[in-house]
Amino acid sequence: MNWEQIKGNWKQLRGKAKTQWGKLTDDDLDMAEGRRDELAGKVQERYGVTKEEANRQVDDWMRGL
Repeated sequence: MNWEQIKGNWKQLRGKAKTQWGKLTDDDLDMAEGRRDELAGKVQERYGVTKEEANRQVDDWMRGL
């Protein structure tokens, strides 16, 4: 799945994102709206990880979809 597909199916996929990153709020997921950089930024902010680690987690999540 690529990010265009994720953006198009964000309403369905946000539940999977919430399962993956339970600290993300509904507002965080609304703000991300399927945008990779926004999602990685929220993961970085909520979990206190580096930008590189947040990007790795988001990429791993995407590959698992």
